[in-house]
Amino acid sequence: MKKIFLVTAAVILAAICADAQVGRRYYVDAGWQFNGTFDNRFSESANGWGAYIEGGYYFLPRVAAGVFASFNTNNEYFPKQTYAVGNTTAVTTDLYNSLYQIPFGATLRYRFAWKKVQPYAEAKIGANYAREYQLFSTYGAYDSQWGFYISPEIGVVFHPFNKSNIGLQLSGYYSYATNRSEAFGLDGINNAGFKLGLSF
Repeated sequence: MKKIFLVTAAVILAAICADAQVGRRYYVDAGWQFNGTFDNRFSESANGWGAYIEGGYYFLPRVAAGVFASFNTNNEYFPKQTYAVGNTTAVTTDLYNSLYQIPFGATLRYRFAWKKVQPYAEAKIGANYAREYQLFSTYGAYDSQWGFYISPEIGVVFHPFNKSNIGLQLSGYYSYATNRSEAFGLDGINNAGFKLGLSF
């Protein structure tokens, strides 16, 4: 009787897991990233010059830990005007402010369903390398620094094929980095955007 109970319990548990599980316990997501910067005095723009990659392992059926890395470039154009250069010089020109960022670090993901459609919430924490460029017509200036990075994200992964782990990912995020530049008046970097990519 005890053996029958154990076999029955094992079969029911296997059936539940087989119905719920789509693909492997690990994931790799990569794709295109659209990023907007706001509430800073250097570059407030939204550009699609970005990409991301992340991966993790579901150590529980709904909870995964992993790593991530991405990059963004945000460019803002300023029309021609006169700028003071030092105490005795001025130049009349247009300029571009360009903000380049590379955040990377660790992730913690919770998926709300373990089926073909997997909505999730994710938290990211790590470091952010940023480099600012100010490009005039005849010369340029730049500064770079490191900062602390944190980002909440919500999204969905869709696995349309029964016997393949390949899927589509769509997500939205907000992030804040503590990067500061006295030269360009940058005091923290606020980002918001969305990601569109493939999930493996």
